[in-house]
Amino acid sequence: MSSTAFPTDTRVAIIGAGPTGLTLAITLAEAGIDFVLLDRLAEGANTSRAAVVHARTLEVLAELGAAQDLIGRGLKLTRFSVRDGNRRLLTLPFDGLPTAYPYTLLVPQYETEAVLLARLRALGGDVTRPYEVAGVEQDEDGVVLTMHTGDQLRAAYAVGADGMHSVVREAAGIGFTGSSYGQSFVLADVTMDWAPGPQEVSLTFAAAGLTVVAPLPGGRYRIVATVDEAPAEPDLAFVQRLLDERAPGQARVGGLVWSSRFRVHHRVADRYRAGRLLLAGDAAHVHSPAGGQGMNTGIQDAYALGQALISGRLDGYEARRRPVARRVVAFTDRMTRIATASSGPARALRNAVLPVLGRVPAFRRKLATELAELDYR
Repeated sequence: MSSTAFPTDTRVAIIGAGPTGLTLAITLAEAGIDFVLLDRLAEGANTSRAAVVHARTLEVLAELGAAQDLIGRGLKLTRFSVRDGNRRLLTLPFDGLPTAYPYTLLVPQYETEAVLLARLRALGGDVTRPYEVAGVEQDEDGVVLTMHTGDQLRAAYAVGADGMHSVVREAAGIGFTGSSYGQSFVLADVTMDWAPGPQEVSLTFAAAGLTVVAPLPGGRYRIVATVDEAPAEPDLAFVQRLLDERAPGQARVGGLVWSSRFRVHHRVADRYRAGRLLLAGDAAHVHSPAGGQGMNTGIQDAYALGQALISGRLDGYEARRRPVARRVVAFTDRMTRIATASSGPARALRNAVLPVLGRVPAFRRKLATELAELDYR
């Protein structure tokens, strides 16, 4: 699976050692399938990025022996609130979900990756790094990956878990259909006094855009917000102004731990397989961060693909997982567009309808189940 010398052959080459690649490697390791997990970075990233682990993902991680360690590092939240400024429009409860994990787990991505890596090492595997793939060629019998170092690895199959700008997807000639949002997104981890408190995730509507505030372990909060033109590295003053504008009097930011700006696309790969090349995670689908679905969908892709590689039923992988990606992209896009409605009448209608729907138990249950990805079993 991994050694001090660069490996020359394997059954499955996995490109990208984020949560998707790590999950696939664990799935294969548990079944005794030979693999090499490659990553271009010398070590894993230590920023928090994705911070939400949903119930369905915890079910998958439990199958792989990684759930309990991760749960011990995170916060269990059972409430998701939708607000317009300071007004609560809707509350979704997770504690009635039909699962052994009736909550949303808030935990920084680096913790998720650390737990997955520890589980992989316990199974005898590891990440081969830093090696960046420069070329991918396939024939009837396998795939040859050429590194920037000149080293080559031959595999029966290669999996692109290498993100939106996937080398594997490009080599496979697979289209990535969709477009990008006009606004930029701000991501920030802060310490602050937050009036709604650390017991819920809050999605706040405002004329200026969507804002999500989610508590993290250690007294921190994650902020995700749409901004027309955000600075490359938003500072504390910028974050405070943003919250003052969108949730007046609700927040006093004490410290900025980490921040970034990014553009968001909503795209799905036209295919998940081209011969011996396969895609999973952000290489196969990207979408709005509304609802925290991205990493979760990728981990679930990886588990499904691992099972397909183990059983040899590879054609069923795309049939099972691509419709899920299309549904997630549509769901998160709908959430984002509702949240960022710019016209007065549209906002007024939204704010009138949501509280009415929120009093319907079946609606609350359906939306909570969708967020938790439990319909994707």
